[in-house]
Amino acid sequence: MKRILLTVEYDGTAYAGWQRQLNGLAVQQVLEEALSEACAHPVTVTGSSRTDAGVHAKMQMVHFDTGCTIPPDKFPFVLNNLLPPDIRVQKAREVPPDFHARFLTSGKTYTYRILNNRHGSALLRNTHWHVPVPLDVSAMKQALSFLPGTHDFAAFQAAGGTARTTVRTVDRVELTADGPVLTLTISGNAFLYNMVRIIVGTLEEVGLHKRNTDAFARAFVSMDRLDLGMTAPSCGLELSEVRYPDKAFTDPDSIRWHREEEE
Repeated sequence: MKRILLTVEYDGTAYAGWQRQLNGLAVQQVLEEALSEACAHPVTVTGSSRTDAGVHAKMQMVHFDTGCTIPPDKFPFVLNNLLPPDIRVQKAREVPPDFHARFLTSGKTYTYRILNNRHGSALLRNTHWHVPVPLDVSAMKQALSFLPGTHDFAAFQAAGGTARTTVRTVDRVELTADGPVLTLTISGNAFLYNMVRIIVGTLEEVGLHKRNTDAFARAFVSMDRLDLGMTAPSCGLELSEVRYPDKAFTDPDSIRWHREEEE
């Protein structure tokens, strides 16, 4: 048996999220079925992040064990012939048998995109949140200045989150505007359940002058979910990057942090 690590990209529009479930088709199920066919034995995969329904991924990292004879670097070619076009395997490599795609992550980057114009877009409807009222980008950037650093993000977690600790570190956050498209990029060591979408929903209200630019600072103090805005729609969110320390590929047992975050 060998352990294989895949880099998987998907458009989450048609799926009930990453994780296999009873009430809808998940990306995990589709990938496991393709792998089971390719390897000629049942395959169970483990992903780095449990993205919600409608959320996309540019870099979902996935590990699985197999005894089949397919060379690791050939898995993208084999699997992409079996997968639907909205799921693509971009890379594959063999990793140590105790490597873990989720528990060994050192950081992640998410991207959220807003289309801020009067009329929506037929082409961007599945990848951008359409906000038809003009947003004050300057105010939104001012609000974001409170996020970097290590904080207790208890107020930034949706109901149903199961994290043992709500302390997280945001390394970088940036909001850019390219015409009507606003792009938020946020990197950190880990993220709580719906944390990024709650940040974006609050930013939208700041941009509409419904909340003050110190909204995030106030929420760090109160730790009350009601002090933040709505949870933004899933369609604008993308898991853009998953990072691992070098030792994850050489000595995984030395860095098994067993994170408890949920995305």
